[in-house]
Amino acid sequence: MMGERTVMQEALFYSFRIEDHVPGDHLLRSIDRFVDLDGIREHLKPFYSSMGRPSIDPELMIRMLIIGYCMGIRSERRLCEEVHLNLAYRWFCRLDLDGAVPDHSTFSKNRHGRFRDSDLLRKLFEMTVERCMAEGLVGAEGFAVDASLIRADVHRQRSVPGEEGLPPEAAGRAVAEYLDVLDDAAFGGSTPVTPKRINLTDPAARWTAASRERAFFSYSTNYLIDVDHAVIVDVEATTSIRQAEVLAQRRMIERTQERFGLWPEKLVADAAYGAAPNLGWLVEEQGIEPHIPVLDKSARRDDTLARSDFTFDHDDDSYICPEGHRLRPSLRNFSKPRSLANADGFIRYRAREKDCSTCQLKQGCSPNTPARKIMLSVHEGARDMARDIATTDAYLVSRRQRKKVEMLFAHLKRILKLDRLRLRGPNGAKDEFHLAAAAQNLRKLAKMKPIPGLAPA
Repeated sequence: MMGERTVMQEALFYSFRIEDHVPGDHLLRSIDRFVDLDGIREHLKPFYSSMGRPSIDPELMIRMLIIGYCMGIRSERRLCEEVHLNLAYRWFCRLDLDGAVPDHSTFSKNRHGRFRDSDLLRKLFEMTVERCMAEGLVGAEGFAVDASLIRADVHRQRSVPGEEGLPPEAAGRAVAEYLDVLDDAAFGGSTPVTPKRINLTDPAARWTAASRERAFFSYSTNYLIDVDHAVIVDVEATTSIRQAEVLAQRRMIERTQERFGLWPEKLVADAAYGAAPNLGWLVEEQGIEPHIPVLDKSARRDDTLARSDFTFDHDDDSYICPEGHRLRPSLRNFSKPRSLANADGFIRYRAREKDCSTCQLKQGCSPNTPARKIMLSVHEGARDMARDIATTDAYLVSRRQRKKVEMLFAHLKRILKLDRLRLRGPNGAKDEFHLAAAAQNLRKLAKMKPIPGLAPA
């Protein structure tokens, strides 16, 4: 018998629990076990007034932000709509059916105010790292580091040539933040080179053509991960320049040691981190094995003798050429000792002009100079160590482990939808990168530590 449509009738009483309508295998159920925000009120207490109307619960806003970044909901306006409609989101935010969802403008007011002043989002990220450590997901035997370009929220045509500088009429929060970081080595102070173009909306964003795409303005997100389970142990926002990214690596390693007591045995990275000063810092100051390709420009392209054709005599501190002549760091005896290294940290080993002028290998060694010269870094010991490591089986394993960082960046852009920033200025980039890294760690916990009784996905 054909049934009839039941006309909805208003009931006087409902027996309804949101808990019963959230699937047991929902991602937010797994994540909720690892979100502990009990200390958030005490952390924010100095940033709230003791008078006036009660504010929106900060824990509610943080839980909504976690949902947005875990689920790839980039718009805060849309996030408020989704929390209003989605029962699982309401359950995670501890909202009942008639609980009011805050307006999207509340996030901006708190982000630019007490959240940023209290460094709350950094604390949230560190909370996820501590939980990963407590769950045994961080081994600290090896770390990997890399950086990825994230598009800035600007129009590429709203810019001026770099040599013109920022016009006096430029104003706004992002402009003020740009002026504040001009001396910061992670942003304006990273290089004396004038950028090709400066954006008027977000001047701290860097004009870059480092990818195969058309040039664009960007920031760099830097990840330091533990290679055991690809847990992000630190994150840093910088301008999109190699020097700034190398500095970020140092800051993250030092901060991880200070904050969590993690001291890795090895660091895995690509050739961008293989310059002599950085390898020297890792080996000589930190005692970390560099599983990093050495950035070496000593090879010659004109078929003349390379540095590898010369033999280094450690006892005499000199190079011996194929003809038996010696190249020394100093050809004169000074009454007052002088530093052999230049400002760039390189020692020049020179041959005597009279030895080179009569040498039968002159045209194949130094055809355009009176005498042969070889540059040697003061950190050559660290470079040699990195070269030796590159010949081992452990290095082959490290090369595979380094891909875990790239996979995290792919997940960040494709799954979490963070291929373009929504917030502007260096502080906006930091906020987004902290939230995204926290979301990735929480998703990692949910995957590696499933709810007991449920089969892992």
